Amino acid sequence: MTDYTTSPGPAVHREIDTSVPHSARIWNYWLGGKDNYPVDEEAGDAYSAIFPGIITIARSSRAFLRRNLTYLVQEVGIRQFLDVGTGLPTVANTHEVAQRLAPEARIVYVDHDPMVLAHARALLASTPQGTTAYVDADLFDVDRILTAAAETLDLTRPTALILSNILGHVADYDQARATVSRLMDGLPSGSYLSISDGSRGTDADYEQAQDAYNETGAVPYFLRPLDEIEAFFDGLELLDPGVVSVPCWRPDPTSPTPVAIGEHGGLARKP
Repeated sequence: MTDYTTSPGPAVHREIDTSVPHSARIWNYWLGGKDNYPVDEEAGDAYSAIFPGIITIARSSRAFLRRNLTYLVQEVGIRQFLDVGTGLPTVANTHEVAQRLAPEARIVYVDHDPMVLAHARALLASTPQGTTAYVDADLFDVDRILTAAAETLDLTRPTALILSNILGHVADYDQARATVSRLMDGLPSGSYLSISDGSRGTDADYEQAQDAYNETGAVPYFLRPLDEIEAFFDGLELLDPGVVSVPCWRPDPTSPTPVAIGEHGGLARKP
């Protein structure tokens, strides 16, 4: 993922910097992936020493996405997915979940990170019936994202926009909201928006660990209060149970009773 603290200029390719920790690589480490460096492991371990619950947050966020995708495919028949800020491939990636349920599903991943680009081949492992594509574009370059996505997706048909743990990298809240609105404006009625992001107000240790991480020189990530996350869905039809702590969003009835954590998310339909 790119540094979204300010709106960037034209897209440029950057070299992989292994001298400072990187959020996508740390997230990969927490999820049990191998695409990271010692500096990322050190930062991840330092973070979890302050707040061990970050491992639960990372895995709960991925499980939330899996339940979203299952609903979208099985309950409303969505077959097109635009996953922006996808990060590094680990387990239960969008195309894997969607195409396991509907082999003809079409997925476009978008990121602007040199290491993610280097792993694009892994992301492009589609089923024969479906399609998986990768777009090297910045979150703010909405026109490029939609134009490139239209080469794989039929954007006259309902499409699910996935924004998982990406909006917290945008320092300017108004800019984050405007970017979400512009992306959804490019999708037709019947499309869906899935968002999950770290939140303030649930766990003081989490907030302390994140504030400390933001001071390391790595790309910062800003936890937001619940009402700000809810506002990303303004103008859309929010599905029950609304924006909630991610383990509490339509949990598997066979799983233990979910416990709220500092990660909130929701799923909404464009009227």
